[in-house]
Amino acid sequence: MTRPLKRHVEMEGLFGSDFLPLSKKALAGAAPKAAPTAPSAAPSRQGPPAYPWEKNWPGDFQAFREEVLGCKKCGLCSTRTQVVFGTGLISTPLMFVGEAPGEDEDRKGEPFVGRAGQLLTTTLKKFGIERSQVFIGNILKCRPPGNRTPAPDEMASCMPWLQRQIETIKPKLICGLGNIAVQTLLVTKTGITKLRGRVTTAQGYPFFPTFHPAYILRNMSELPTFEADVRSALQTSGLLP
Repeated sequence: MTRPLKRHVEMEGLFGSDFLPLSKKALAGAAPKAAPTAPSAAPSRQGPPAYPWEKNWPGDFQAFREEVLGCKKCGLCSTRTQVVFGTGLISTPLMFVGEAPGEDEDRKGEPFVGRAGQLLTTTLKKFGIERSQVFIGNILKCRPPGNRTPAPDEMASCMPWLQRQIETIKPKLICGLGNIAVQTLLVTKTGITKLRGRVTTAQGYPFFPTFHPAYILRNMSELPTFEADVRSALQTSGLLP
């Protein structure tokens, strides 16, 4: 097995595949290289394909998204797969803000789609709310290599994008997910354990801190607390009675 093929098999294994389908032709030998073709024109749209909710975004917000997708304000532009702008309704009363995209988000171009995101989605559904009814984003729009903690200069470069999202959406409540997001938005060093569960103010809007769902996956005893916090956020924003 060649080294590139071995790396591919190992990568597939990380995503749950236990076999790699090969055709008889591939087993007999590599197929001859196809004749080069003329390069096609590059698409004008950057980033992931359009999502259904984008159809309801006004033109200026769609133009804003395109601007963010081409951002090169910090060094993360050279390591990202794509910018993770954020998803959901801009007429929503509730906005979730996390720290930064992870590997799954970087690959798909959508925030909170990995295991942590699935927990958030499941928790919302438990209370009858679809993730498409809220807006979900991050402080950073690009994944830090290896999912490391965002650097201060990276967050400083990216915060204006988030601030413009907040000013456009004008949510009744921002729900901060996790220590980094909460401390950054509140400009504090106080830990999430002391801050969570109480409404305060950040960026000029009511702000509700809670744990990051990734923390809950490592500490499942805190799941009832997280679910109660999400329910409180939904009620405070008016999405639940």
